[in-house]
Amino acid sequence: MEYSSIAQYKQNQLWERIPQEWRLSQDKIPPGMHSPAESVTNVHYGRVNVMDIPRSCGLLSSKEIEITENFDVAALLSQIHIKRLTAKEVIQAFCKRAAIAHQLTRCLTEPLFDSALQRAQELDDHLRRTGTPIGPLHGLPISIKDSFNIRGIDSTVGIAALAHKPAEKSAPLVSLLQSLGAIIITKTNVPQTMGALDSANHLFGRTLNPRNRQLTVGGSTGGEGALLALRGSMMGFGTDIGGSIRVPAMCNGLYGFKPSQGRVPYGGQTDGQPRGKGRISLQAVAGPIAHSVADINTVMTHLIPKAQWFGEDCIPGAWPSPLSSFGKKDRPITIGVLPWDGIVVPHPPIMKVLNEVAAALRRTPGVNVIDLPVPKALAKCQSIAGRLMGVDGGATMLDLLESTGETLIPWLKGRTKRGRPLLLSQLAELQAARGDLELELRRELWMHGSTEHEQTVDAIIHPVAPHPVPELDRYNAVGYTSSFVLLDSPAGTVPVRDSGRADLESGREMGEPVIGSWDKANRELCMSSSSLTIQCCWCDADYLPM
Repeated sequence: MEYSSIAQYKQNQLWERIPQEWRLSQDKIPPGMHSPAESVTNVHYGRVNVMDIPRSCGLLSSKEIEITENFDVAALLSQIHIKRLTAKEVIQAFCKRAAIAHQLTRCLTEPLFDSALQRAQELDDHLRRTGTPIGPLHGLPISIKDSFNIRGIDSTVGIAALAHKPAEKSAPLVSLLQSLGAIIITKTNVPQTMGALDSANHLFGRTLNPRNRQLTVGGSTGGEGALLALRGSMMGFGTDIGGSIRVPAMCNGLYGFKPSQGRVPYGGQTDGQPRGKGRISLQAVAGPIAHSVADINTVMTHLIPKAQWFGEDCIPGAWPSPLSSFGKKDRPITIGVLPWDGIVVPHPPIMKVLNEVAAALRRTPGVNVIDLPVPKALAKCQSIAGRLMGVDGGATMLDLLESTGETLIPWLKGRTKRGRPLLLSQLAELQAARGDLELELRRELWMHGSTEHEQTVDAIIHPVAPHPVPELDRYNAVGYTSSFVLLDSPAGTVPVRDSGRADLESGREMGEPVIGSWDKANRELCMSSSSLTIQCCWCDADYLPM
């Protein structure tokens, strides 16, 4: 079948899974939402904010609005466990809100509303019968990126050739979350191939940013970003190899956390890549997108210690780590400010907010802030990461696209072509260079100023990107995020504040000389008003400071 026919079938299937009584009236749906096939290239979107529509559309009761807006993870779980709320009414509220979010942004791929409500009833029956929850996350609504397999459900990752091939087995992360009592309510949209930083594909269309439809929602976990921004889920899980958790968190004003390898089960996914590629190239990781640091802490506290029993790619861990250097009484917490990546000069609004954050931290008792010089070696990370991502030459993915005549989305055109797989000798040389970089940067960043080979820096603050949230298909400079996958440093996105026109400093030109093509492209970006975020990196791989 041609990809357009497959896409029409999948879109019809998705729409049929949204109950009639959960569908918005036509006057509530902004223009351009009715043609997913055209949304990728042919629709011009206005500057529309849909954030208030879920609570004002009349589909949610006052109690459903309260359930979806007024609790963090710990408080919501407490309400369920002491029987003030049932799991079923919580899951129904979030399923309904997820359905509304999809009609406003195209954020879903596989709604699981029926099975989620059935599971919620089973949990309620068990709690009523035994007085004991099924796991510490009993009744928690969770959403997951489309790539994670769920038995009996498609994992298409935005590629028509992967449709109509339901998974035979659920991913380890799915099984782990379910064992803890969480309920997965939906799968969410991604870019075609999951290799782009703007979530658009021909199968489900383009996911739109709920705050401003002219700006990107990010990728590749962009559906999660839009869904959580509209509070259609309590927490989402995505993957990150080039920034695919941290970028959508940035674009939607959320908190995203990329752990280091071995902390969260990654296997059991469909990604259109040769099986086992991640073990020999650059290994992506799984992690959460959430509404707060506290929510991440609540879930990871229960997930990390059990991960090794579900994922063959996981190691024993604890949360927080008993070996953490944070909180030592013999010295303050030391935070290094790393202003850029050595390749792309940040826009003025980025430097402005970075300086604001550094100044606020300097006023915080018990915190020591230092300015880190940008190591020359950091500029090498983006190139090595890019080559490792393409070790197979892209043949498997391109074969899938060509099998149905599927064309590339705009972000991938000019960036994606068939190449030659690396020889074993080339791959070995590349991994050796990576190892040298890891050691050099570990010493320069985390042992800055030390003559005794001791850690002196506990955390690093670094921009998520050298620009504010950009327009559709214009996200640039993936090295700001991919470098920390190459170095296997845990990293998280923390929103700081919204930016306004005053932050753009109109008329001021960036005086620094243009460094290269990436820097040139960054300066050509139209700097629209958007959210500003900071990326934080932590030395201790399984500890997120509160």
